Amino acid sequence: MGARKRHQPRRGSLAYLPRSRARSMEPRIRAWPKLNSQEPKILAHCGFKAGCVQIVTIDDRDKVPNAGKQLVSLGTVLVTPPVLILGIRGYSKDHYGMHAEFDVYAEDIPKNIAKEITIKNVAGSIENAEKRLKQIKEIFAIVAVSPRDAGLEQKKPYVFEASVSGGDIQKQFTHVKELLGKEIKIDQIFETGASVDVAAITKGHGWQGVITRMGVKKKQHKSRKTVREVGSLGPISPQSVMFTVPRAGQMGFHQRIEYDKRIMIMGNTESDGIKINPDGGYKHFGLVKGDFIILKGSVPGTYKRLIKMRSQIRNVPAKVIKPNILEVVI
Repeated sequence: MGARKRHQPRRGSLAYLPRSRARSMEPRIRAWPKLNSQEPKILAHCGFKAGCVQIVTIDDRDKVPNAGKQLVSLGTVLVTPPVLILGIRGYSKDHYGMHAEFDVYAEDIPKNIAKEITIKNVAGSIENAEKRLKQIKEIFAIVAVSPRDAGLEQKKPYVFEASVSGGDIQKQFTHVKELLGKEIKIDQIFETGASVDVAAITKGHGWQGVITRMGVKKKQHKSRKTVREVGSLGPISPQSVMFTVPRAGQMGFHQRIEYDKRIMIMGNTESDGIKINPDGGYKHFGLVKGDFIILKGSVPGTYKRLIKMRSQIRNVPAKVIKPNILEVVI
């Protein structure tokens, strides 16, 4: 490349390191919001990505040039089958971190889900858990969702934890105990117009070179032996390659969380009679049946992939405004 007269911004963001493949197809949520309300609430649900549509709405944002006018935006359709509340987990906390103190499971668990979990000391566990609530700092609900309920072929269910917030520990434990062994739908956790954070595994692109992976500028075709390589890996001394130097490697199939995705439509294709299916179904997915939601904007991941939704952790508004939907273009 030669010596530059002026400096140039680096190529490739260092925000996500290492850029390695995700360990699992199931995304992880590591942080949870804290609710100020006195009523306890489960903070997460999940769905499967089906496809994209166009939504025609009235822009209800304040202080924007397009306020009050028609706005056409992208919408992502997620199939959200009900999740089963399998159990309750209580965590204590010290200066070493959080430690699981007890697990309480429902009595009648479906066979396909019971194979995926290890249940210990079920008899009398609720009474033992209630005695140890004084040392518990956080309550989580153990939930499971079956892809078969979304119309997919996958038999193995997803089992994960969802945080419970609001009120004190006793209220949270009682709230989840009442739901133990029952199914909860998406409208019992979120409402239309609310914003959620989505966690997913992005679409994988395999091993890519440094031009595609990091956006490095190509060299002149006569300057070096190669065009699609980095001009310099670093100085002669010290004789090592810094971690900040763009290199080839894995691209995509990373864990990502995107914030503040607004729920534009929430419904059921069978009971509400809402037509969101194109002729022949969505490409690579098929027909959407049962509960679904449409989020404003794009969502990471490919079709049929599990998407976890968490209550909004940033920019929480004072009140939820229901969007004014004019049309959904399939």
